[in-house]
Formats: sequence, structure tokens, C-alpha cells
Amino acid sequence: MSVRERQGKWHHRFEYQGKEYSGSTGLDATPQNKKAAQKIETELFTVLEQGRRPNSRVEIISFMKALEIFLPAAEAKYRAHPNSFKRIKTSLASALVYFGKTPVSLIDAAKIDDYKTWRATTHEVRDITIRHDLHALSTFFAYAIRHHWAHMNPIDEVDIPSDAEAERIHVLTPEEEVEYFKRAIRFPNLHDVGRLMINQGMRPEEVTCLAKADIDLDRGEIHIRRGKSRAAKRVLAMTRESREILEPRMKGDSAWIFPSRRNRGSHIGRINPAHDSIVAEAAKQGTQITLVPYDFRHTFATRAAQSRVDLATLAALLGHGSIRCVQKYLHTTDEHKKSAMKRYDRSMRRKGRSDHSTS
Repeated sequence: MSVRERQGKWHHRFEYQGKEYSGSTGLDATPQNKKAAQKIETELFTVLEQGRRPNSRVEIISFMKALEIFLPAAEAKYRAHPNSFKRIKTSLASALVYFGKTPVSLIDAAKIDDYKTWRATTHEVRDITIRHDLHALSTFFAYAIRHHWAHMNPIDEVDIPSDAEAERIHVLTPEEEVEYFKRAIRFPNLHDVGRLMINQGMRPEEVTCLAKADIDLDRGEIHIRRGKSRAAKRVLAMTRESREILEPRMKGDSAWIFPSRRNRGSHIGRINPAHDSIVAEAAKQGTQITLVPYDFRHTFATRAAQSRVDLATLAALLGHGSIRCVQKYLHTTDEHKKSAMKRYDRSMRRKGRSDHSTS
């Protein structure tokens, strides 16, 4: 077997059981691509040897080329949910490194399993990250099938890690809170985003993309106008500390509460780089910081639940459409249970006195 150049592309041609198979590898006919083209030819031959028949409708296209076409389409599809697109794009970045010039049609469940192992051992990522990667790949393969680059979604045949790790909740202790924000004072955006999250329970991206038009100081309201669901679009009454943070930020020419210095006319993106700097600095000083920025939202939710905010109200404050989503923030301690029973006992005694007085 050997590949040949035709119309600027490497083509494969070989015989198997008296029948000729030929076609384009989809790779430019350059010396650098020749080995990859030969690999495609070998893998096609292996498909036949294993008793599988290549689908005649499947176009041979490398994962790299397919991704170049898929990403703009995905960005347009998720235009109303840019964070969903960012997650897909980020997750597929590692797949691009791993699969590169491999034809999409030749990526099967076995190769996906190898990819999972590579991610877990080479990059030491957590199960939840691999889960995100596989969901992004599944979205990609659904697109690939419609465009006749693949005849099946290999993700359907692999084990996807549980999302149990995604339920991780870390609530800041008062000591952790003081220590963290003492360090964060060097990064005003990180500091203020974190404080607003603890005060209002907002998601990080809901804070960073706040426009001045979303803030009503007269009414003391924060309007969250964008979100994945109807429940995510909500109005929050601002706390006193939130007002103290927002009032000075309402000044200036920018339309944003957190204007970006790099991208003029836009708001800041992620606060993680500043957070990572704090974590690294603390580590050098012998202090381990295990929290992540999303823990500020967890802290608000748990403190609100422990302050007897009912679940329906807490769900509305957090922008959740279901009470089930906020039940994870209820951490009942022995003290809470004793307090609850004392309240119940008092209510029963009042009821008993009331019943006796009417009899």
C-alpha cells in the first residue's frame, strides 16, 4: 500500500479481497502530511480486516479540519449562551492535541477510552473535567454525523465519569474569608467580584458582565438580564456592602461595572488568573488555599439556608428553577436540629394552651 498525490491531496488506494478501495485522505499533499496519510490508509485497511465496512457516505476529514468547521457553527448556535460555547471550546482543546490529523470516521470507542486514560494520567485531570470533555466530544460527533464525517457517536459506547464530584461544596469559614480577602485586596476586580458573590449569591459570570444599566441605586436593585433559563433572569435587592462596592463603580465613562483594560469597550472575563496568583503566593508562604471562586456562591447559599431562608426563596435568589437544586446547601448540624426541635416544642405548647382555652 502507498499513498499518492492527486489535485494537491494525499489519496489512498489498495486492494482487499479482490476489491479496490481508493479515496482522498483529506490531507494536503505535503511531506509533513505523508506519514499521517499513510496511517489513515492503514487504519482503513484495518477496518476492513475487522469485518467493518466503511460507510460510503462518510467523508474522510481530519479531526483538526473538522473542528475548524465545527467551532464557528457552535459559537453561532450558542450565541445566547456564550459560556456554554466557551466550555465546549475549552474541552475540545485537549481533544485537538490528542486526535489532531486522525480522521473523524476512525475515532471509535477504543480510541475515546485511550483519550480518557491520556487525560487522566498525562494531565492528571479530575473525573468532572473528563466528563465535560466527553460531553463536548459528543456534541461534536452529533455535528459530524450530520455532515457525514462519521457514521456513529463513539461517546455512546464509553463510560462517562459520574458528576458526583460536581456536587463539591466548600463553605468559607469566617477565618478563611478574612484571610482570603486580605490577600485579594491587591486585585480590586477579584476582591469586589468575590464580595458581591458572597453578598448576593450571583454566579461569577453574572457579576463580571454587569452593566451600569443593570444597577438601580435608587431602588437598591441588581438586575440580572442574561441567563440560561427564565429563573436565571432575576432582580436582587442589594445588601449594604454591595451598594458600597457598586456606587463608586457607577462612575466613569465605561458602560460596564467591571470594564476590561485589555478589550476596550468590553467587560472583564474570568477572575481565575488573579485567584491563582493568590493561591500560588499563599503556597510559597506555607498557607494552602483550597477554595475556588465559585465557593463564594456556595457560601452565600449555605449561610442563607442556615439563616432560615426558605428553599423556594433561596432557589429564586440563586436563579434556580427547582427547589431540588438548592437542597444541597442544607447542612444540618446537631445544633441546628436541637434548635429546630425547641421551636417545634414551643409551637406545640402554644397550640396545646390554645386548645385548652377554647374547650
